Amino acid sequence: MFAEVIIPLALPRNYTWSVPERFRDQVRPGVRVEVVLGKNKKYAGVIRAIHDIMPQAFEPKEILNVLDVEPIIFDHQLSLWNWIAQYYMCSEGEVMAAALPSHFKLSSETTIVFSEEYGEDFSALDHDEYLVAEALLIRKELKVPEVQQILDSSHVYPVIKRLIEKKVCMVWEALKETYSPKKETFVQLNVAYDDEEALAQLLNEDKKLQRAEKQMELLLSYLHLQKTVGEVTKSELLKKSGASDSQLKGLVDKNILWLEKRNIDRLLYLPQNITIDFTLTAAQQEAYEKVVESFDQKAVTLLHGVTASGKTQVYVKLIEKVIRQGQQVLYLLPEIALTSQIIRRLQKHFGGYIGIYHSKFNQNERIEIWNKVKNGELKVVLGARSSLFLPFSDLGLVVVDEEHDPSYKQHEPAPRYNARDAAIYYASLFKARVLLGSATPSVESYYNAQQQKYGFVELSERFGGVKMPTIELIDIKKTPKTNKEKVILTPDLKTAIQRSLEAGKQVILFQNRRGYSPYQVCQTCGWIPQCKFCDVSLNFHKNTNKLHCHYCGTVYPLVYTCQACGNHHFLQQNFGTERIEEHLEEQLPGVKVARMDIDSVRGKTAHDNLIQQFEQQRIQVLVGTQMVVKGLDFENVNLVGVLDADSLLSFADFRVNERAFQLMEQVSGRAGRKDGEGHVMIQVSQMAHPVLHYVQQHNYPAFFKTEIEARRQFMYPPFSRIILLTFRNKSKDLVNGAAKQLAEYLKPQFGQYMVGPAEPVVNRVRNQYLMELMFKLPKDTALISRCKQQIQDQIAVLHNDKRFRSVVIIPDVDTQ
Repeated sequence: MFAEVIIPLALPRNYTWSVPERFRDQVRPGVRVEVVLGKNKKYAGVIRAIHDIMPQAFEPKEILNVLDVEPIIFDHQLSLWNWIAQYYMCSEGEVMAAALPSHFKLSSETTIVFSEEYGEDFSALDHDEYLVAEALLIRKELKVPEVQQILDSSHVYPVIKRLIEKKVCMVWEALKETYSPKKETFVQLNVAYDDEEALAQLLNEDKKLQRAEKQMELLLSYLHLQKTVGEVTKSELLKKSGASDSQLKGLVDKNILWLEKRNIDRLLYLPQNITIDFTLTAAQQEAYEKVVESFDQKAVTLLHGVTASGKTQVYVKLIEKVIRQGQQVLYLLPEIALTSQIIRRLQKHFGGYIGIYHSKFNQNERIEIWNKVKNGELKVVLGARSSLFLPFSDLGLVVVDEEHDPSYKQHEPAPRYNARDAAIYYASLFKARVLLGSATPSVESYYNAQQQKYGFVELSERFGGVKMPTIELIDIKKTPKTNKEKVILTPDLKTAIQRSLEAGKQVILFQNRRGYSPYQVCQTCGWIPQCKFCDVSLNFHKNTNKLHCHYCGTVYPLVYTCQACGNHHFLQQNFGTERIEEHLEEQLPGVKVARMDIDSVRGKTAHDNLIQQFEQQRIQVLVGTQMVVKGLDFENVNLVGVLDADSLLSFADFRVNERAFQLMEQVSGRAGRKDGEGHVMIQVSQMAHPVLHYVQQHNYPAFFKTEIEARRQFMYPPFSRIILLTFRNKSKDLVNGAAKQLAEYLKPQFGQYMVGPAEPVVNRVRNQYLMELMFKLPKDTALISRCKQQIQDQIAVLHNDKRFRSVVIIPDVDTQ
């Protein structure tokens, strides 16, 4: 018997191990096994398949151990992993590495074991060797981190190597299980005192207890807590009573209280119940019924609902229906920031049936959520794209909210999958239904709905009949400049902000750049400080008073002298969220301003805290990047300002118009959600740009009609499939040579679909030069599969050439 095992590495294919007789009853797909790869490196791999075909080219090694009694993942997940690997041109090992919490991906931990044969004479050893040998003689075995502590150095491998060569010790590898359940000590009253008379006798007549005042106080605190909260933990009891460990020990020694250690959940859950305390409006009810009807015909339905139309309430009704049928629901959101606001609403309706899953949880918490989903305890999971990999047992519905959002696409590292598209495939394995929701659908999804591949439902009015916000364009060119710097707030926008604040309303200002200033320029010669490792200008962050590279993260001291001409005068060109925050504090003294960007919301609860402060109106003006655009619901906001729309309209990308429309329409949707008095002001110099006209009218169908014709003309998605190959190496000549060589290999078969090779706009990142080769393939499944296979084959051929072995080639399917 043989097992095909997936190892969490980027291996070209899954390897096969033989199954020893003693494990034959335990192995099955989805179970983790301990295997050796190479000479002695051990891994916990997942069994992909069991078969009895002996490999022809090599003698398979034996599986060392079976790590699970039950499979940790289901067949549906293995099918999803396989599909993602094939579609997105990566290995199943890379998918496994992304899918499993780290504690499931065991790898070997090196242990050094003392060799008794060497004896106790260490006179021939040098100083470092002697220290380690002495410790080994006493302890018999040491881990590498312990050797590092002994030598007070991280460079211990040469010392270990010498000790092995001198036969002082030997090395063995053991898999280490890193997950540990959280334990809590609970306090219980001796069952002898469950009887009220016995308890009264203890409290009133026990002389020893009455003399020990602190112990009596402690016991009374316990009885109070037991009555009010039920089960009492040791930590709660000591905190409430102000007692010490020794006083509690006194009651335990007297056999009045008992202590019991138990495993507990790291995350607290509400009681499981369903409470729907709202009624859908006529428009929402109609949309709900149409979605249900559409699900009878189509596996996927697109709900195109304008901003603030109450799509979430439609989702809640659909989720309720699925839960009552005993099935599970996956609710996908593009950003972790959104989960904090929506979870509070959903918990109100579904209590402990719902859980959250995203990358801000630690690994132990992820394991616990994983197990609760696997055993069906959690019926609804709200999460970012990684929640797609959870082990659902009976998935009935997938809701992909803000389905257009580019954050659903994973960029680094592999697998470079789109969670929306992968969710559609995953749902098909369960015959589950998928609801895609958005006010600004992606061109591809809207096209699929128009072609009747997807069901289509519209929700075209805001909740409660509230009007759409009015949108005003402000021509920046007409605003006089006091210096050469770009205008941050035009007089019109500043006046509108002041009016809103006087009316007790809140304001959101959107700028798609973080930091203080995107670049500094020498006033004399025009020199701009650049990153040493990337071909980009450095961003000034006033918060740190440093220059930051937003590509590689390198931080530089502030530049005061121009390296080209020696001048000391620099202009801060353009502005980021930090600069806006400072400008507002100068222009509007006393106004509470906050910033929401990646620099200001680090940590597990930072998003949630900031959003709650804004909801509670402790913040009057919120300045932010795309984080403020995506689906957040604030009732008191009546003004939204887009400070630099030109930056959204000038990217060198075929999706530029789509992205600009989505961002401006989404951010405008944050205004006037309750009373319909929303106002949006867009500062722009390209006043005649067609996208602005569609945004002003909130006219997505008209925008789509124009955009789809341009896509058809230039053969861009949805009329083609794009595969982008990125070449990366420290040598520019090697990168150029490899890209040209691969293009030559593929030209005979796919030359008509190739674009490039060419340098990208930013052609060096982290000291690696880049080249790109793009394939725009017709939507022919056989042709696309053949092209993918040929690309992988020719990459292997190219890497056989010694010159190009070090060139990294990254395929990205359906690049965003």
